[in-house]
Amino acid sequence: MTFDALREQLAVAATAFADEPGSAREILTGMVDDVDRALREELEIFPVCHHSPASALAMVRRLRDMRPTVIYLELCEDLRPLLDELRNCRLPVALQAFAGEVHGFPAEWAPLSVIAPITEASAEYQAIAYALDNPGVELVLVDRSADHVFQWTPPDHQDAHMEADTTNDGDALHGDAVGIDIGDLRPHFAELEQHLLHHGKVRHWSEWWDQYVEQPLTNADYDSYRQVMVMIGSLFRRLRRTDADRDEDRERYMWTRIREHLAATGADPSRCLYVCGAFHAASRVEQFGLTSDAAPYEITPRSVTTWQYGLIPSSHSAIEAQFGLASGSVSIAALTWSKGLRRNRTKPFRLKGQQGAQTESGQRGTPTMVATPVADRLSGFLSRPPALDDVDEAELLEWSVDIVRLARRNGYLASTADAIAVFETAILLASLRDRARPTPYDFQDAAVTCLEKDHVPGRRDVRRLCEIMLGGDRIGQVGYAALPPLARDVLDRLAPLALDPTKRTVQRALLDLRAARQLRPVSDLLWILRQLLPPEAVRPIMGTRSLGDRPIQESWDLALGKHQRALVQLGYEGVSVEQVYERRLRATVAAPEATAADALVAVEEALLYLGGQRLANDLGNRAVTLLAAERTVDDAPEVLRRIRRLLGHLRTVDAALPEWCERFVTAGYAHYCTLLPTAFSDEETGVRQVAAMLGFLFGMENLALSLGCDHTQLELAVRQSHPEAPAKVALLWATRCQLGMLALPELRDRCAEMFTNPLVVPALPQYLSGFLHALEPAPTLKPFVVEVLSKAFGSLPDAVLLPWLPTLITTLRDQADDLVPTLVREAGRTFPATLAAIDNWTPPWTAQPTPPAASKPAPTGGAENALLRAHPATCDALAALLGYEAGRRPPASAADPELTALLDRFPGTVEALATQPWAAG
Repeated sequence: MTFDALREQLAVAATAFADEPGSAREILTGMVDDVDRALREELEIFPVCHHSPASALAMVRRLRDMRPTVIYLELCEDLRPLLDELRNCRLPVALQAFAGEVHGFPAEWAPLSVIAPITEASAEYQAIAYALDNPGVELVLVDRSADHVFQWTPPDHQDAHMEADTTNDGDALHGDAVGIDIGDLRPHFAELEQHLLHHGKVRHWSEWWDQYVEQPLTNADYDSYRQVMVMIGSLFRRLRRTDADRDEDRERYMWTRIREHLAATGADPSRCLYVCGAFHAASRVEQFGLTSDAAPYEITPRSVTTWQYGLIPSSHSAIEAQFGLASGSVSIAALTWSKGLRRNRTKPFRLKGQQGAQTESGQRGTPTMVATPVADRLSGFLSRPPALDDVDEAELLEWSVDIVRLARRNGYLASTADAIAVFETAILLASLRDRARPTPYDFQDAAVTCLEKDHVPGRRDVRRLCEIMLGGDRIGQVGYAALPPLARDVLDRLAPLALDPTKRTVQRALLDLRAARQLRPVSDLLWILRQLLPPEAVRPIMGTRSLGDRPIQESWDLALGKHQRALVQLGYEGVSVEQVYERRLRATVAAPEATAADALVAVEEALLYLGGQRLANDLGNRAVTLLAAERTVDDAPEVLRRIRRLLGHLRTVDAALPEWCERFVTAGYAHYCTLLPTAFSDEETGVRQVAAMLGFLFGMENLALSLGCDHTQLELAVRQSHPEAPAKVALLWATRCQLGMLALPELRDRCAEMFTNPLVVPALPQYLSGFLHALEPAPTLKPFVVEVLSKAFGSLPDAVLLPWLPTLITTLRDQADDLVPTLVREAGRTFPATLAAIDNWTPPWTAQPTPPAASKPAPTGGAENALLRAHPATCDALAALLGYEAGRRPPASAADPELTALLDRFPGTVEALATQPWAAG
């Protein structure tokens, strides 16, 4: 056998060093068996690690040497149509399968989303670019479909969606989608990982992989690369304890699809290449290989869930967060890929027409495939010490100078001496870690050691600056042709703004709607996008949209390029933003937890942004149903505010109210009358909610009575209310006063009695809060509320008044739109307007002193008679008002005794008439 010598060496090592030679021998020799089995397979297996530059370089070399005609790729088979759209994108991007409505899966999993990120420094992309740009090469995806990804997820698996880290802007590009990682090579054996990290003198797994796998395999020959990767995959596979059944089912699925394709097309297996993760290359399932006699794996049908497919922008940080990689590891992998291309003078495969790609020539003839025996490359590779590269002083010096320059720009006090210190420290750290050449991770540690201060002067620390300098967080973009129809429609409709949709920066758009009426549709679209996209994507700077009001000028900050993923996601929900918005509004009011307030909000938004009365009527009918079904009044303030605004707007649009509005008013009147006694007595119901109920009943009463409601129902509800909380008691008194059940003088007497009762004085602030809330249902009590508040501030002791002030301020702040303007206007009418008038001002609720009789001037008949004779019309009017016969005139020479007695009874009238300008004569 080819690997007999290596197998024997590992068996001897297991016996000499392991505490349990049996288990160690089985693992070590089993690894060699897996390598032998994978390399002897007729269908060539290419093991890869996701986003590995070593895998990408080996793939480029192998594709140029082998020139396969069929490539089987471990990727969801239903994502195949998306691969043709990669040429319209700038990498990295992610293939996505999305399902908004689920059937056959737990409802809490919705929406379902599967993503597969693609970068240029990956073997998968090199295979895709080669296959798509070379005629006659077929690319076949053989992994389970997106539907099967969730079919094979246990029903009790609560973490079906891998939560993404959102510390950076790019991290949230994948959202909470499930990531399909091709070639996941990470030990799921914690003790082994800790052992490797400790003895490798590294901090995390990404650094260990770069140091001990990527760098040695970058320049290795193809056979050595394959054998090492299969061996690593076999080791991790044998030490893995979780998800073994699902991994084996994936392997049975893929081999079944490969056999089906070969049987259907008759392709030559020697001209085919199977690209899969190194973990799956060491598979031991019975369907492994083309010569296996095992029965084909039975593939279950897909569910009835409708899946939609598209491309979304990705980024290095999003990939790192999705798959648990160290920050900056994907950027460092891209740097290693670029250096490997330059060092080996290798030209990668890039799709023709792709943004930033150069044209790659097609096949240069078909090579002759000669079967070569499998040779043992592992023994030499494992026993040979790694090649020690000399320090690239020019590169390290350039890094050191650049990081100091970047640190200065970000507020750090760095100098040329710091650059020299970073350079020397990086070499020292590499030597301490047994490395002949400093890695980017050594350079990062050196920069942090030499430049980091006790605080970060700017937004970025030194480690983040190193990541930016070494490559940064490269963010991809989906091209216009690869966008869904909705996204393209949005960009077409925004074309009059002359904005660049490819820019990720914020762009300012100015709309003069009076001078350019053709921009009104653009304004309507922006307001809808404002509701559908994140707030940072479409942000109004100037201009508002309210019922019955349209601005004449608007200013917007747009960042659609930065939030392209959110725009693409809208394309999965419909063909236009209006359709998506309508569906969302209908879904909002149809949700089990929807309330009447939510439905009224939806009605208002439908009128504002869609302008369709049909949709508003449908949503309004749903609001009526929700209001009648509610058993609490928690949303009563919001309901009152919304329905008032809608009724005011609809009355200006049409003389007749929509039918749903009338039904809502009548249903609300009966509903709140029924719940009023319970709300008054329930401790869980706040006084604000009760006041809002009463505001609805009193404010809508005229309309409700005209529609057939009965006022007696309200009176009975008030009589049946017996609150105990002081605030609600005061609110009930105000309500009874508004209904005429309690006279205002009696209410004033009750308040005066409370001010003099020492047992009630501590609770007076609560009563006053109730009177404040009473301004909503009983606005005619505004003078009385001002009177009570004035007496409270004038008579309450500080021990009672000061603790109440925060409650008063909170109450006024919560209802600033309604209570504060009312109180301010009433106080302005009550109190004097100038400071000088305060000294002589007497509160109107204070009894006026009666002036002494002696101070009144005795009226004389002569002046009054002359005045009345000069103005006979006034005399007739006063006589008729007082019940006397009109037309009587006093004689000129003497006063009429009867008239004199009348004037003596009403001296104020005479004085008022005498002061008029027309009486001066």
